[in-house]
Amino acid sequence: MKTELRYSHHPEDVKHYDTARIRNEFLIETLFIPGEICLTYSMYDRYIVGGAMPTGKSLKLESFDALKAKEFLDRREMGIINVGGDAEVKAAGNSYRLNYKEALYLGKGVHDVSFSSADPEKPAKLYINSAPAHHTYPTRKITVKEAVVAVMGSPEASNHRTINKLLIDPVIETCGLQMGLTTLHPGSVWNTMPPHTHSRRMEAYFYFEVPAGQAVCHFMGEPDETRHIWMKTEQAVLSPSWSIHSAAGTSGYSFIWGMTGENLDYGDMDIRQPDELR
Repeated sequence: MKTELRYSHHPEDVKHYDTARIRNEFLIETLFIPGEICLTYSMYDRYIVGGAMPTGKSLKLESFDALKAKEFLDRREMGIINVGGDAEVKAAGNSYRLNYKEALYLGKGVHDVSFSSADPEKPAKLYINSAPAHHTYPTRKITVKEAVVAVMGSPEASNHRTINKLLIDPVIETCGLQMGLTTLHPGSVWNTMPPHTHSRRMEAYFYFEVPAGQAVCHFMGEPDETRHIWMKTEQAVLSPSWSIHSAAGTSGYSFIWGMTGENLDYGDMDIRQPDELR
């Protein structure tokens, strides 16, 4: 298992970062390595972003030094969304089949977690988010059909998109973790536009289904001091609570959003209009 630690940043400091420093601090370039679990532990709400790509054998989820816990989920909850071939997740003696874009929630205290691919020639790619938890909620698989769906934006504004709220109230109870999947409609390129911040929680974005040779430009920073990060498919970015999180692609794409904090109200956003941005 490969792990990395990322620290938090004051927005006044980030103003002085060059392109390389911004990418080093906020971009997670590699989530999927065949036969590996890759995890990035962020000091933003102690959120973990990662990926598991099982091939010939199953991969066991283990604790690591930064957690100071015997088991990974001793004091955490986890959300998993499959963006690869069909997967099998085993947890606490139970087995869960995850097809493409299906999600699984694992509650605090769940042990003996492992990941495997139904077909090693078409390996699963399990995108993982994890946050601290104070209470145990039941493990549950969630399909896109069970999601709360919202269609937002318009073709005229180039931000027409469908938001599938998967691990979110009222679909499922969690301590603080929320996850969902957004897909742009044909001809639209902007997501989360107009942008917003929410000081009550941080967020992470994972971009995928970006065609070969294309890219997504992720916008971050304070609304009046924005920065950008060019991203490829199957890369993720950390978004502090003080930062906007929006993007435009050179083609169509999808992304998974995940967040945690003190507020589970999805609509709790401080929106900034496009003509206010700098």
